[in-house]
Amino acid sequence: MGSNAGGFSFELVKRNELLASKGVQPPRAWKTGTTIVGVVYKDGVVLAADTRSTSGSTVADKNCEKIHYIAPNIYCCGAGTAADTMNVTAMVSSNLELHKYATGRQARVVTAMTLLKSHLFRYQGHVSAALILGGVDLHGPHLFTIFPHGSTDALPYATMGSGSLNAMAVFEAGYKDDMTREEAMALAARAIRSGVYNDLGSGSNVDLCVITADGVDYLRNYELLQGKTYTRQFPVHYPPGTAPVLKEKVIPLSEVTVVEGAVSMETE
Repeated sequence: MGSNAGGFSFELVKRNELLASKGVQPPRAWKTGTTIVGVVYKDGVVLAADTRSTSGSTVADKNCEKIHYIAPNIYCCGAGTAADTMNVTAMVSSNLELHKYATGRQARVVTAMTLLKSHLFRYQGHVSAALILGGVDLHGPHLFTIFPHGSTDALPYATMGSGSLNAMAVFEAGYKDDMTREEAMALAARAIRSGVYNDLGSGSNVDLCVITADGVDYLRNYELLQGKTYTRQFPVHYPPGTAPVLKEKVIPLSEVTVVEGAVSMETE
């Protein structure tokens, strides 16, 4: 009877108060940082992303890849938890490969979008993957945004991540219909730069991915925004005398005794 009465359950209130009184902090979500964008132009789609990976307030990777392969004609930018974005896109890429073998047809962008949003909706936002999906199929160029809860949008340009507002301002000011390839690449790179320079969670370099009916150009480190100020020489050559010699002893080879054969081990 009690289980069917409805209402709220406060069974864990006293437990939570006890834990809080003993100094136990409740778990908190990690803040993630990224700037990813996509824009449709006359002949295809341009995807772009920054390359900073963060772990809280620590930069975990300065040159990670946030543009993931889905199919030969489809790529996907991921924001959120790195493990979630990598594994979700890899799973959908595998399913699309099996679908291509079963049907004998090129994968369509809307098929990838349906697989991604169905998986994310199933987990009700607990899979932290905010995606921008772009590609070109027999119906032309397509660009979709997929939110962690499974909702989607089809847009001519899109931004996501902690730097998305800065990038969206650039798009709203500079986007126009039927842009050329060079104009779309420059606009996408400028949108990523605005996120890198104005958002602490975004940084390092700019990656671009240009998708057309003729193929894909994945331009890794298209712009180096925060490159090193020095070039390390490898291998490193140290001049004689760099390390002082404190003691020297020379043993002639004639005084060296070589013992051949195995040495027995002492056992109890």
